[in-house]
Amino acid sequence: MSEQSNPTATTGTTGTTGTTAKALAPDGPTLRRRHRRAVGQLALCVFVLVPWTVYLAVSLPDHFEARYWPMVWVGFDVMLLVSLAGAGLAVWLRRQALVPLSFVAATLLVCDAWFDVSLSWGRGDVWGSIASAVLVELPLAFVLVMRARRVLKVSARLAWQRLGLAGEPPPLYKMPLFVTLASSGSVPWDVKGAEDA
Repeated sequence: MSEQSNPTATTGTTGTTGTTAKALAPDGPTLRRRHRRAVGQLALCVFVLVPWTVYLAVSLPDHFEARYWPMVWVGFDVMLLVSLAGAGLAVWLRRQALVPLSFVAATLLVCDAWFDVSLSWGRGDVWGSIASAVLVELPLAFVLVMRARRVLKVSARLAWQRLGLAGEPPPLYKMPLFVTLASSGSVPWDVKGAEDA
């Protein structure tokens, strides 16, 4: 049974635009099952990654001659280029897709800075890599994350106002995944709990 077809969901009109808000049942079995699955998958990833990281730390050689080195870096830069172009296109078209694309591009920029500096460590070109990381890659990653954060905050504020709720929405780190209305114009149960936390 999907959240949309949940029989315990209520419908009400909020705000002055006549928008109908369909409240999702917060304790629905589908939401609980998906929540447990997501938590379990992420916990498994962390559980597996910790011993794998320790294993790599003690087993990897100090020196390794890589094959297809140009293909590795060109492929990485193509992924970075696609994510930056996608984020730029989403900004130009004013689409919400800029949020995930900005986070992807920012993550790749941080990885690029890390690998550039760490792979050139102890060589003469390390200072060029450090300068590139400090002056270009990391600041650009920061700008992308801040832009995505701003879009999320503005979207949350607009949704908050459209639902006819008073005041400002809670900060993003306290914002629940799903906002439901107990009744028309009331504070959602999960937002109220987030504000009290």
